Amino acid sequence: MATVIKKISNNPGETLEIGKWFAGNLQSGAIVCLFGNLGSGKTTLSRGICEGLGIKDFITSPTFTLINEYQGRLPVYHFDFYRIGSSLELYELGLDEYLYGEGVCLIEWPEIIMDEIAGKKYDIHLTWNVESGLENQREIVITEYPENGQVQP
Repeated sequence: MATVIKKISNNPGETLEIGKWFAGNLQSGAIVCLFGNLGSGKTTLSRGICEGLGIKDFITSPTFTLINEYQGRLPVYHFDFYRIGSSLELYELGLDEYLYGEGVCLIEWPEIIMDEIAGKKYDIHLTWNVESGLENQREIVITEYPENGQVQP
């Protein structure tokens, strides 16, 4: 049975802090799938996760490079699959070496490979309700699957 934790962020600084908190639970081989519309905070949350893993580099979205690699407490492989047409393209680039390696994979726009991901997986959905008048507020829902252990609320 999956564990679900909901957090509310009222600004980018709080989103960073949620990412740092979440990073404390990550172990080698974790796959973190980040879902949300453009501007919902996926990269900001990724930045917080990387900071929480001790990475000092400036974290950017790998939209045009496909992957950014960082070294901290654990290696981090930050992917953005927004522009990918098929999962076959990813495997031709050696994706399986990253997914089943010793690092943490942060995947923005993971929908293209969801059926193929196994193992230590977290799904994080960021919802941005601009129409509510709270344009900086995000609901962050973390779903942890049983093989991961436990995220402490």
